[in-house]
Amino acid sequence: QVQLVESGGGLVQPGGSLRLSCAASGNIFSIANWNWYRQGSGQQRELVARITSGGRITYVDSVKGRFTISRDNAKNLVYLQMNSLKPEDTAVYYCNADIKTTEWNLRNFWGQGTQVTVSS
Repeated sequence: QVQLVESGGGLVQPGGSLRLSCAASGNIFSIANWNWYRQGSGQQRELVARITSGGRITYVDSVKGRFTISRDNAKNLVYLQMNSLKPEDTAVYYCNADIKTTEWNLRNFWGQGTQVTVSS
């Protein structure tokens, strides 16, 4: 039905930058909220950033001022620009979205995750 595919993860030194992308494809009527989650080793999954269909944006406190979420509605894409990366940002990052597959059917979908490792 609907697939979310992330890209852009990798290994970066502390202080560096990465840009994650997530593309939605399949039976899509519209996309409401886009979310980025992350899960570090031995930790619970946490919501990192959210952008609504109206453009309202929220971030977890630990990334405010360093990460920027944005969306391209025409291409069904969401981005997470990550600057000034710290070792504690190391995690698997997951794309998540609330997607209408019809005008009346809203469902939540997950990507497969992409590893981000911040290390010297």
